Amino acid sequence: MSIFIDENTKIVVQGITGKEGSFWTKHMKEMGSAVVAGVTPGKEGQEVEGIPVYHSVRNAAAKHKADASMIFVPPKFTYDAVMEALDSGIKKIVTIADGIPLHEMLKIRAAALANKAMVIGGNTSGVISPGKAMMGSLPYWIERVYKKGNIGVMTRSGSLTNEVTAMIVAAGFGVSSLIGVGGDPVPGTRFAELLPMFQADPQTQAVVIIGELGGTQEEEVALAIESKTFTKPLVAFLSGRTAPKGKKMGHAGAIITGGKGSVEDKAAALEKAGALVAKRPSSLGETLRKALK
Repeated sequence: MSIFIDENTKIVVQGITGKEGSFWTKHMKEMGSAVVAGVTPGKEGQEVEGIPVYHSVRNAAAKHKADASMIFVPPKFTYDAVMEALDSGIKKIVTIADGIPLHEMLKIRAAALANKAMVIGGNTSGVISPGKAMMGSLPYWIERVYKKGNIGVMTRSGSLTNEVTAMIVAAGFGVSSLIGVGGDPVPGTRFAELLPMFQADPQTQAVVIIGELGGTQEEEVALAIESKTFTKPLVAFLSGRTAPKGKKMGHAGAIITGGKGSVEDKAAALEKAGALVAKRPSSLGETLRKALK
């Protein structure tokens, strides 16, 4: 069992003929992901890596019984691409675009919830269940990072994901499923919304979250632990611990508002709920071993 995707998930790639789309489709397929069709308007009849290309998601999804869509289009086209996937009945969508307009991301999230669908991203590297399937742009071939195992990972940070996950592997563990929710202020899916999936997954023994200053996603995880809706061991690493107070840092998601969002506040909320917080990536493996005991 996996979170979100596995080797049986039938994936349509929107934007498959573009440079990024064709490059990562090749890697997704090589890893074992079931990429069944591609979509680029005006390119129907072409093939990419032996995968047929269609004008529309509706035709591609219907012909190949697709249940997931990987979107490789620029941010200004992401809203229309997601809506097309939702209108075609697809319930699992990943979009990696960085810079999707905020008002459009709000509409994407609302539409996904209304359709009982799940959108991962934007501003993410995607989703991977090592040894099974991938949707996104993750370097799965780096075995010291993407080793199959029993630890679930949720991350807001693209740059820290490989470093922190490598520490999980170095400590003798591996990854069941990794989901990058993205670093924007309005992600399609939030940490706490993924926790029930990890809770239900027998392969996942514990979860690691890679958080950041800004927003309230980590505090929402703490509430889920306190309410007993999530009961597995949880370890967090939170970047931005040394950020100067009162200063906006990094990308749009890393903004402290309303007296919430500092790393200190997040760490305190998580520890109060019973989670363990690693102060640096190098101590994450030791902290994870402690949590599992």
